[in-house]
Amino acid sequence: MELEIYLVFMFTTAVVIFVPGPAAIAIAAQGAGNGHRRATFGVLGVAAANAVYFILSATGIASLLIASSFIFGVIKWVGVAYLVYLGLSAIFSKTGGIQFGTGKTQSAVSLFGKGFIVEFANPKALLYFAAILPQFLDISKPIMPQILIMGATTVVLDLVSYSLYAYAGDRLTGGSVKIWIVRLVNRVAGGALLLAGARMASA
Repeated sequence: MELEIYLVFMFTTAVVIFVPGPAAIAIAAQGAGNGHRRATFGVLGVAAANAVYFILSATGIASLLIASSFIFGVIKWVGVAYLVYLGLSAIFSKTGGIQFGTGKTQSAVSLFGKGFIVEFANPKALLYFAAILPQFLDISKPIMPQILIMGATTVVLDLVSYSLYAYAGDRLTGGSVKIWIVRLVNRVAGGALLLAGARMASA
């Protein structure tokens, strides 16, 4: 790939990934309750979901999924339901989304699965890759190396971004923050998740 085209792709994708969204909130919650190192499994789940969407987009299957109102609708409404569940849990649950570590950590499979679901249930990722990927492909050059370069870049950006959110969640409940602040964060995070669900439902 030409360096200029690659840098534009990297910057555009970085902006989309680093902007806080449902996955960032979920990973921060995992970091808070399990520690940022163990939350790495959740980070890998988010990265895996984006990798699946990237592969689907690269192979053209994403266009078929988007064209199928039924399949796309299923993905959309599953995502809406999950975001609403997370939002209400953060607001009304005694523990909330962001919680102090209790010494009891979730399994690696559970953390990975939650990270994967919260990202895979968000059609925004599917729409983004399906719309933007073709814009950066130079059909006069070998396609596969370009796809591999952009795919690897996306995964690295995912790992860096969500690892930072996991670390931030861990630090938030590291003992130096008063519990009322954590509760306030839960309310704000829950509201943000509900808003994300409402926006997804109306899209």
